[in-house]
Amino acid sequence: MTALQGIRRSLGKYFADPIVRLLEKTHVSPNTITWLGFLITIVAAVLIALGHPFAAGFVVLFAGLFDMLDGALARLTNRVTRFGGVLDSTLDRASEAVVFIGIAVLYANNQSIRGVAVSGIALMTSQLVSYIRARAEAININCEVGVFTRPERVVILSIGLLLSKLNFALLIALAIIAILSFITIIQRIYLVWQKTKSS
Repeated sequence: MTALQGIRRSLGKYFADPIVRLLEKTHVSPNTITWLGFLITIVAAVLIALGHPFAAGFVVLFAGLFDMLDGALARLTNRVTRFGGVLDSTLDRASEAVVFIGIAVLYANNQSIRGVAVSGIALMTSQLVSYIRARAEAININCEVGVFTRPERVVILSIGLLLSKLNFALLIALAIIAILSFITIIQRIYLVWQKTKSS
């Protein structure tokens, strides 16, 4: 595990553990947490599309918390299942997609071709980061490496939404997501190439 992966896991554990222990007492299922996080993200996307990106920034952060909780709850309560893993991965991708689509709609309503284009690029690169990991893990290669994974994307996107009243703040956040996600794509492709070149 790289130092960056260790920091991510330590931070996630620090914030998630107290909440997960409370959830354990409610008997709510990890899959329910996954669905709730997705539904909250849809609310954020609608807010963005309707022209309320500042409010959506808080909602995106709140939904991101659910993304940490479902897996942690499944592990704590011994309810890790293959279906739960697939559901979590699927709804994570869908959540990111609907938010970026909401941003694209916002820019389209403001007649900003540049904003729509950068939103699309950020969506594509974000999805590829996750796709490469899934394909690698399908051939038994751990592929969590990279400078920019989902938690970082959520934080940067939320900051961009919260600062959206400032000129170009959201556009800059999207550009950061696109560029650093592209770097992560290269890192993951390189890792898979290294692991498979001898086979």
